[in-house]
Amino acid sequence: MAITYEFIKTCRQTGARLGKVHTPHGSFDTPTFMPVGTLATVKTMSPEELEQMGANIILSNTYHLWLRPGEDIIEEAGGLHKFMNWDGAILTDSGGFQVFSLSDLREIKEEGVHFRNHISGEKLFLSPEKAMQIQNSLGSDIMMAFDECPPYPAEFDYMKKSVERTSRWAERCLEAHQKPDSQGLFGIVQGGEYEELRRQSARDLTSLDFPGYAIGGLSVGEPKDVMNRVLEFTSPLLPENKPRYLMGVGSPDSLIDGAVRGIDMFDCVLPTRIARNGTCMTSVGRLVVRNAKFSRDFRPIDEHCDCHTCRNYSRAYIRHLVKNNETFGFRLTTYHNLYFLLKLMEHVREAIREDRLGDFREEFFEQYGFNKPNAKNF
Repeated sequence: MAITYEFIKTCRQTGARLGKVHTPHGSFDTPTFMPVGTLATVKTMSPEELEQMGANIILSNTYHLWLRPGEDIIEEAGGLHKFMNWDGAILTDSGGFQVFSLSDLREIKEEGVHFRNHISGEKLFLSPEKAMQIQNSLGSDIMMAFDECPPYPAEFDYMKKSVERTSRWAERCLEAHQKPDSQGLFGIVQGGEYEELRRQSARDLTSLDFPGYAIGGLSVGEPKDVMNRVLEFTSPLLPENKPRYLMGVGSPDSLIDGAVRGIDMFDCVLPTRIARNGTCMTSVGRLVVRNAKFSRDFRPIDEHCDCHTCRNYSRAYIRHLVKNNETFGFRLTTYHNLYFLLKLMEHVREAIREDRLGDFREEFFEQYGFNKPNAKNF
């Protein structure tokens, strides 16, 4: 099997899991955060910098790479790892989320989805079989099954039909997957906020014996308490001996809350996207370095951070760069934000190992200001 999960221990205080995922391109400790490299690059970062900050797995996007440059070009280059010069593990999503979020003109059929290219407007068709063919050509370590990701909120009846279709598509993905010995395929549990449908989806997918499972359809606009409630009843439905991946989540509080609820893997564009607006994650909360009050502030972004940015550059300098749209400024804020989340997950793993993740969560939320009324979140 291409992907295996090694369970290490459970945190006695919270039930969080400590583990390790083994892939054809190395292993990574869990819980972990995966930086997102949509177009075979994590925006403004080099693979060497990602490795330097401790990233062992990154995510790339099937839909975008299919459109540009095309999976055939990447396959000709020797696969995604060689194409982008990245030796670590790579996860590719199925493209389904982009089809449902970027295209206003789409038609969902049993065979797949007809939609328009969000760049050129040309008609395209994506099916479970096509999503597998693209990902097989990309050569990622972990592939995702093609699913429908309905918006929040969605009516129960619509969600039930969607869950049933996603289960049928999952079977077709398994049948179409050409390289199970070198690429692991994860199923995606859907069902919105409905416990009955999450149970149905988990039952359907676990019966297909995927090497790993994702929880999809969260972080799509629902309140955080709804997401946490769904995780509480969904996570235990998934096999203990396989990785659990919560898609599209990357705020510090949600990473900790997800880990508490048994999640092993997370990804999100949040740290890189807000970095390009001059917003930084720090040990005491959000810092918008663009603000005028930092124009003469010669301290680092975060005085408790030992990343390359914080060891070498001041808030005043970074503000100057960001205000003038200098690429180097975006590189510095991006480096810091990714390092911050990777280091946060390191602390989470350490707290699980020492059976004190509940205490760590309390301390972090207090320090970060999440416990205060009207706390600024991301």
